[in-house]
Amino acid sequence: MIDAWLKDPVLAAVQQLGPLAKEAGLSMAQLAVAWVLQNSNVSAAIIGASRPEQVLENAKASGVKLEAGLLSAIDKALQPVIQLDPAMTKSPARNTFS
Repeated sequence: MIDAWLKDPVLAAVQQLGPLAKEAGLSMAQLAVAWVLQNSNVSAAIIGASRPEQVLENAKASGVKLEAGLLSAIDKALQPVIQLDPAMTKSPARNTFS
């Protein structure tokens, strides 16, 4: 599954986010969580942590309000690799078993 995301276009887009996070005074993880929480195309933020400091970092991002200019810059950086068409992000039809 992760192999689909470890492609040059995706990695190049993610590299563009580093300076945006730094400018906002956030870690990359905090920027990602804040973006997900403010993105109307995302219905839920699923966040994992394996260390207590990761939980704290994620929690700090929950109260971050990203400005419109920063949200636009993030979207521009990710444009080549994200799917924005809601019709393309629907869940597949479920099989029913009798």
